[in-house]
Amino acid sequence: MNQPKIVKNYLKKFSCDKWKLFVNDDQLFENIFVIPAIDEYENLKKLFTSILANDKEYFSNTLFLIVINNLKSSAKQVKDKNQKTISYFKSIIKSKVIDELSEKIISSKLNIGIVDASTENNEMPEKEGGVGFARKIGMDLALKYFDYESTKIKMLFCLDADCIVQDNYLKTLVDEVNNKNIAAGYVEYEHLLPDDDEEKKAIIIYEIFLRYYVLGLKYANSPFAFDTIGSTMFCDFEHYIKIGGMNKRKAAEDFYFLEKLAKLTKIQKINKTKIYPSSRKSWRVPFGTGQRVQRYFQNTHNENLVYHPQSFEILKKWIEVFFTNDIFTSDEYLFKANEIHVELKNFLVLHSFNVAWNKIINETEKKEQIQKQKLFWFDGFRTLKLIHHLRDNAFPMVYFDEALDKLFSLLKIEFENPNKKLSWEYMFSYLEKLRQVNF
Repeated sequence: MNQPKIVKNYLKKFSCDKWKLFVNDDQLFENIFVIPAIDEYENLKKLFTSILANDKEYFSNTLFLIVINNLKSSAKQVKDKNQKTISYFKSIIKSKVIDELSEKIISSKLNIGIVDASTENNEMPEKEGGVGFARKIGMDLALKYFDYESTKIKMLFCLDADCIVQDNYLKTLVDEVNNKNIAAGYVEYEHLLPDDDEEKKAIIIYEIFLRYYVLGLKYANSPFAFDTIGSTMFCDFEHYIKIGGMNKRKAAEDFYFLEKLAKLTKIQKINKTKIYPSSRKSWRVPFGTGQRVQRYFQNTHNENLVYHPQSFEILKKWIEVFFTNDIFTSDEYLFKANEIHVELKNFLVLHSFNVAWNKIINETEKKEQIQKQKLFWFDGFRTLKLIHHLRDNAFPMVYFDEALDKLFSLLKIEFENPNKKLSWEYMFSYLEKLRQVNF
């Protein structure tokens, strides 16, 4: 296997040798989709049903790599369901027909590989085990199965076991990344709406929250204005290695992964196809979609609130000052921040901006390197912390419709809602408009 030196060095330094990939033969691939799965037997079957509706021409150079995982402390029913999943997909890999779906997968020549991170002595570590670790296991292993002699881009795609994809998903992704030479990005998404009206409200308001935040960042011209949903993200193998691979976080692994990539390359959106993430309640991660839906029904928070649009106005003005080609002293930046808003200055002082900036200036010779350091210091995480600081000290959260009406106005987006206030249809009209906004 002719692996580039950077791949060998990465695997030697960062890869875990404990887990192996069970796959049909020694074939190498151009596209590898990594799917973490815990207690997902039925959902994986739905996912692969949707994948089978895609153009089969793309199957031969593509591998779908499932990391079936749990902890030693996981419930017996979870472990039992994982064993059922391992047995099912091992049979498919061995071309043994179990049911109608397995027959379709085998006849389609769809390539599937599985990683057993579930059975005794193969479980993920208690302290670190979770979705981030599972993605890392799969993505690190994927590096060993790319056809590095191919001229096509070798791309790592993320999926989740409980989502489904459109029938143009595979063709669109492969063609877009190769034709446009995309190094990293994410795919358009829409949460599937359940039948129950209250459950509809729960997922609608959560997706509004996600999209509103990204729209606010886009209004502010933030370099970190992109969605961070695990099942939608992808990057080529080189950038995966450059950022040190996937992190092991049990939640928000997608946020930190894309944020790291954004410091090295442009995060591009593919909107000609869609992924449909699940809208179910879930225990699998401490926050995210499942947790937010569950929280909605527990009524512990007012889920109809979002960040105040004034926070994005302040962010916009700060970005206009900080991310120009001009380079000022730390005192000059703090003075300009205070002119924008006193709490912006207080935030910078609280985060020792003057110490960090003086170090950057003193240790960095070239102007372009200083500009790069700006991106590293005021990154996506610090951007979010600023929004939270403004929320806690100046601009409390407001109802989503008030905030969206204001943000739409600032962006000159026309919108009038014909539905009854706070019905699910009223909420969904706002979500539909957000889904249509494309910058």
